[in-house]
Amino acid sequence: MSALGGPKQTGGVQSPTAIGIVISIVLIIVALGLAYYLVQMAGVIALVGIIIGGVLVAFGVHFVPVGGAPAAMGQSPGIATGVAMLAAGAGLAGLFGGAWAAPFGLAVALAGGAVGGGLLMAITCTMVNVIYIFGMGIPAASGKVDKDPITGDTFPEYKSQGTEGHGLPFISWIGGVVGGALGGLGGTLIYLELLDIYQAQLPVLLNATVEQIAPVAISLAGIFAVAMFLINAVLAAYNITGTIEGPHDPKFKRFPRAIIAAAVASAVAGIFAIALLELVGVF
Repeated sequence: MSALGGPKQTGGVQSPTAIGIVISIVLIIVALGLAYYLVQMAGVIALVGIIIGGVLVAFGVHFVPVGGAPAAMGQSPGIATGVAMLAAGAGLAGLFGGAWAAPFGLAVALAGGAVGGGLLMAITCTMVNVIYIFGMGIPAASGKVDKDPITGDTFPEYKSQGTEGHGLPFISWIGGVVGGALGGLGGTLIYLELLDIYQAQLPVLLNATVEQIAPVAISLAGIFAVAMFLINAVLAAYNITGTIEGPHDPKFKRFPRAIIAAAVASAVAGIFAIALLELVGVF
């Protein structure tokens, strides 16, 4: 996140610098201009959708409770894995759901993507607590707040000494589901926008019917959608730097920087995905 400037990583709000915002806006405008040059308004609309999808992914990652290695030993709240890996899992589940529902229209496909990502995280978060409570014998307790913002449950009396908390409080469970849904929604939106572009342009470039190029269009859209999801998930992980409990964690307030970075990264990656059509036309 150094391209956006800002102070040394600490908890709480870390606003991007003015020069970082200006550079980001310039890069996005240039990308939109290139999209118009390549595919006219269809390219601009597709790139805007890709940018929105990337922003949703990066924002959603900040909701996901990740505890890393300490969580595996019950010494911090969250799921015992890395931010990018967990977000990628939710995003892929959402992509599968959205891609399956693509023939039923935009709204149904987006809903399928959101449900897929949210469902994966709901199952994961539930099983994490089952293992913590019944396998390790420890209750859910946050190390960032003294009371659950939703249920009102208090944590200090349940938190073990020498730990930052453990398990998944209800607010973290909700955060995981919301983050998975946003990730699945964003990843599906990227996939659908690229699929529309490829299905419109490839028949002309390859002198083939839509049915004939469908496997190529679906494959390319899926590959680029997964790649962009991983790019934005990793950017968000760098912004979080380590573990995060969910929307109640002070690190959650860093999300504005991740949104700006994700918008720029999605715009640049989206141009490469759209420009691929022109390279096919050349050869």
